[in-house]
Amino acid sequence: MKGRFHPKNNLTLNPSGNESIRDVIDRVSLSRRRFIMTAVGTSVLTVLGDVSIGGFLQSVDAALIPKGTGFAGIGFKSIPPNLLNPATRLLEKDLVSVPEGYTAKVLIAWGDPIAPGGPTWLADASQDAAAQEKQFGMHNDGMYYFPLQPGKVVGRTVSSQARSLRGFLNQPINSGLLCVNHEYTQESILHPDGLDVVTIAKVRKSQAAHGVSVVEISKNGNEWSFNRNSPYGRRITGNTEMRVSGPAAGNALLKSKKFSIQPTGSVDTGTLNDGYTAYGTLNNCANGYTPWGTYLTCEENWNGYFANSTRDVVAIPGIEKSDILAGQNRYGVSTSSSYRWPEVDPRFDASTNPLEPHLFGWVVEIDPYDPQSKPVKRTALGRFKHESAQVVVDDNNRVAFYQGDDERNEYIYKFVCTQPLNPKNRAANRDLLDNGVLYVAKFNDNGTGKWIPLVYGQRGLTPENGFRSQAEVLVKTRQAADRVGATMMDRPEWVAVRPRIGGYKEIEVYCTLTNNNRRGTTPVSSNQPDGTTAAGGARPTVNPANPRPDNRYGHIIRWREDGRRVTATTFKWDIFFEAGDKTRLEPNLQGNIKGDDLSSPDGLWFDDFGRLWIQTDHSGDGIGDLVNIGSNTMSCADPNTKQVRRFLTSPTDCEVTGITSTPDGKAMFINIQHPGDRGTTLNPTIASNWPNSQGYGPSGRPRSSVVVITRNDGGVIGGL
Repeated sequence: MKGRFHPKNNLTLNPSGNESIRDVIDRVSLSRRRFIMTAVGTSVLTVLGDVSIGGFLQSVDAALIPKGTGFAGIGFKSIPPNLLNPATRLLEKDLVSVPEGYTAKVLIAWGDPIAPGGPTWLADASQDAAAQEKQFGMHNDGMYYFPLQPGKVVGRTVSSQARSLRGFLNQPINSGLLCVNHEYTQESILHPDGLDVVTIAKVRKSQAAHGVSVVEISKNGNEWSFNRNSPYGRRITGNTEMRVSGPAAGNALLKSKKFSIQPTGSVDTGTLNDGYTAYGTLNNCANGYTPWGTYLTCEENWNGYFANSTRDVVAIPGIEKSDILAGQNRYGVSTSSSYRWPEVDPRFDASTNPLEPHLFGWVVEIDPYDPQSKPVKRTALGRFKHESAQVVVDDNNRVAFYQGDDERNEYIYKFVCTQPLNPKNRAANRDLLDNGVLYVAKFNDNGTGKWIPLVYGQRGLTPENGFRSQAEVLVKTRQAADRVGATMMDRPEWVAVRPRIGGYKEIEVYCTLTNNNRRGTTPVSSNQPDGTTAAGGARPTVNPANPRPDNRYGHIIRWREDGRRVTATTFKWDIFFEAGDKTRLEPNLQGNIKGDDLSSPDGLWFDDFGRLWIQTDHSGDGIGDLVNIGSNTMSCADPNTKQVRRFLTSPTDCEVTGITSTPDGKAMFINIQHPGDRGTTLNPTIASNWPNSQGYGPSGRPRSSVVVITRNDGGVIGGL
């Protein structure tokens, strides 16, 4: 679940009468069983059997998890969950906890200055938008570490020399740029008096707290710190000017009203945007990076900032009202906004400025090394509620990016660039994301799948069905996926790609399916092929890829590309992990959860050594059905045996999200988002005083923060 003040995509956690994954496996073909056997290791299964291996591994939970093919082993003991204290009705610890031998410290928190002239944060939240534009944003999420070579000239010189392919262990590790998403704002904490009265000044501050922060960090001895006056320090906000590129750029659907965005209001200029320009990026959830050294930030629940109180739109020549309204329905633009921006900022009124929503829902590319560069919205990757854009470069230098659409009953996508990567010339790759094919996934019941291209003129993507060009296919990506019959999934969120190391050669991709309380409920319905289904409104039946009715706990699915090529149009899949409380609520999960319980898997990331890190996003309060799971967590998993081990627990009411590391793996960065979000304007710290409770900064109100984790002996995080 997102924070209490974030637009909801779901309802999280209750007992569910799901069937066991073994019941599902028994229904599908031998080919899928072979996938599972090869993932676990046939030699181990021959000796122990699939059922007994889980019990065996659980019995030696305190032991190291040894190395395997493409996997460097897990070298820490699980830590206990952070559970509810019945006396206080809060969690036992208002802390980030990690295993013995590790240290977790707060690196930077909401409101800390990151650019020249940025003021020190004030705990009474009295600072304005101008201050926030030079301070670390609110509710941080996905992020990535870009190595920085000291002494390089800031701007295009260093930008042209930058490289950021994972695994370059000779890259600098003592200095880097941390690009951090800011997903949303909590108005009761952001302003001294909350939103009792909405004003343009409050809206501007909220917009300034969104977007992305670029932060210079460095290591001195054993301590990491941020540079509050860095020339690289930069805020990309909800009002930053951006370039729109790719097949949809310049299309009539992107020519919204043009406003002069001033501190005192948005002034209608009486003209239109040209379709090549957009202002701002919002609800930046998960992320990605490119092999040519740029950052990808993904716009997720952008619809929540808009409102159409009239359920009608102004007339626009050449565009049918019904077409615009259908799109607003499919993407979830409603009659009101919890942020209340449309009340004082007409740019976000979807009735009078109905094309502005088309400028959101994209993947945005940012060059962290050049503070003067303009962010680019890359339309070829599709428009939806983006979660993640994870890159794979195959043996032929062909490049693909894997993406999820985070809402109930939405889809998993792949974008394959037309041109191969040029590893020797960064400039040659800079527009690679403008040309390629966007695919959507179809998961067959027998453990196979196919990628369906979303190409104008094919498979019903034609003018008679509402698609007059490739640009319209991309603006209406959800409707296009409905039309071609893709598989509705249980909230596809983060994607992670297993590194091809240690003799492991497959292209193996994982995706968290966080939960879906409408799966298998009545009355049964599906996303209609004409694109008229309301966002998240269907009630699909269970299927092998989404096997649990009323899926409150979530699961992780994975697939392998046929032929080890990103250009493959077919794949094989299995379910890697089903989440839940195996001892209290779901005894039939006893053999499915190998190791520690967790709920609502969300953040997902492979380190360069083959360890899979899983972060969770449920209510985080340890109440009711979370009584044995407690706070949100980060766990480490062995992709060969599916063994899961708890590495980190978190403060009250927060989400654990965002993960990256230095190239040597010896410093890991994670985000704590919306700690104590049940806090009120009158009593912000009623549930949590973190990070002050962890020894960082003044008391006054909880603050989303980046935490740096190191090993006391200087070793690799999670290593043996």
